[in-house]
Amino acid sequence: MTNQTFNMDSQWLPFTPNRTFKNDPRVFTAANGMYFTTHDGRQVLDGISSLWCVGAGHNVKPINEAIKKQLDTLDYATAFQASNPKAFEAADMLAAMSPGDLNKVLFCNSGSEAADTSLKVALAYHRARGEGHRNVFIGRERAYHGVGFGGMSVGGIPANRKVFGSALLPRVDHLRFIHDPVHHAYINGAEPQWQEDILTELENRILPLHDPSNIAAVIVEPVAGSAGWYLPPQGYLKRLREICDKHGVLLIFDEVITGFGRLGTNFASDYYGVVPDMLNFAKAVTNGVIPLGGVICRDHLYNTIMQANDKAPEHAIEFFHGYTYSGHPVACAAAIATLTHFKSEDLFARAGSMGKVLGDTMHAALKGLPNVIGIRTLGLAGAVELSSLVGLPGKRAYDIFMTCFHKGVLVRPAGENLVLAPPYIVDKAQIDVMVGVLADAIKKHA
Repeated sequence: MTNQTFNMDSQWLPFTPNRTFKNDPRVFTAANGMYFTTHDGRQVLDGISSLWCVGAGHNVKPINEAIKKQLDTLDYATAFQASNPKAFEAADMLAAMSPGDLNKVLFCNSGSEAADTSLKVALAYHRARGEGHRNVFIGRERAYHGVGFGGMSVGGIPANRKVFGSALLPRVDHLRFIHDPVHHAYINGAEPQWQEDILTELENRILPLHDPSNIAAVIVEPVAGSAGWYLPPQGYLKRLREICDKHGVLLIFDEVITGFGRLGTNFASDYYGVVPDMLNFAKAVTNGVIPLGGVICRDHLYNTIMQANDKAPEHAIEFFHGYTYSGHPVACAAAIATLTHFKSEDLFARAGSMGKVLGDTMHAALKGLPNVIGIRTLGLAGAVELSSLVGLPGKRAYDIFMTCFHKGVLVRPAGENLVLAPPYIVDKAQIDVMVGVLADAIKKHA
């Protein structure tokens, strides 16, 4: 198969430089285990779990079989005024593996939808308890919460916001970013320690500015994934939980990237010992094979909204929200099979152990290379940060990404960072190949 086989004129590719893609296309036609097959017959090592999704590796037979069986049984049924057995079963599994009393699952189709759903739940919850004036959201600089208008509003990556600024939510503020580039340039599995409490501004500036009684929720990624794998300071998330509890503010963890084993635990919430009021998930829940996302809510959120409708007619809907494909039976079958496979193969523990291998290898091989200004690793993920080319931000990382691809390794450019986040089935030899190819590419583009 050759490039000319494809008519690429009709598709508008997401988060891709479309103007140059056709000159050097990356087209995958098959995948198995740790490897893709490209349109020109090459094997490419998946160094990013296909955007954090494919934790179990590609072409996992039990997941495929579960999907086929479900298609032959119930292909689709409306999620409004009805449900299906797989949605109930998947929700039970998710509640059982979630920390604390995170027991109520609202299904959607993506991390973007999960972010917007969680913000709407926060507003509905406060209104149900008689505090509808709580409508201010607090996100964080350089955060990513998807591409819905709500998620973009609380997100803090400038390029994702600048074209749409006039349409963003009006009552949003942002916490200071969590990275100190001088003192925390090189972190290998440790929690960065700050000399100052960077959450002081939350209590001393942001909360007084808006008045705590007007704040609906704070939403953060436990680890800032899309920006380039930036780790929270020691005690940061516990301190954030305490501040939110003190002022009656909901805490939302966006675990679309950190959920389902990336840190060696079920969720980052478990890793850091903090229970949020809502936990957003997607990506690895189905091993990436079919879109599925959702929000897991603590019992008191659900109970408050239900109780506020006690005197409403029995046919009245309590929460006007949902999607055509919420709890899709095939997607839920995929989730059940994926979570079962993760557990039977003990893949979360494997991710934790291989994460140390990845971290040690990246720090040993990449530190000191030209233009490298930082390396951050935690769990089975790591990022190497590079200095910018003058006047061309992101260009060096993009060129290195392209070189790695042509050398048979898929890495992820994120601003000035190159990220590795391989499937949990990765072995040491494959880690050595990934990091070695990345090191050579960094040298080439010095």
